[in-house]
Amino acid sequence: MSDSLHNKVRFRTFNVIDDFNREVLGIDIATSMPSLRVIRYLDQLAEWHGYPEKIRVDNGSEFTSEVFVN
Repeated sequence: MSDSLHNKVRFRTFNVIDDFNREVLGIDIATSMPSLRVIRYLDQLAEWHGYPEKIRVDNGSEFTSEVFVN
């Protein structure tokens, strides 16, 4: 998701939700969301909650990069 502040600075949010029980596991907020940041955040969440069996993602550019896919 994305939005902008009063001073026109755009920011993005990375929302991680457990679809089974609709629990929000985390939200990361930044002005830029490169794939390495997403990977680092997912690893951090996995330390707290464990790794999931499956991940469902949208087609955002941070999820289609070669770094994320491999």
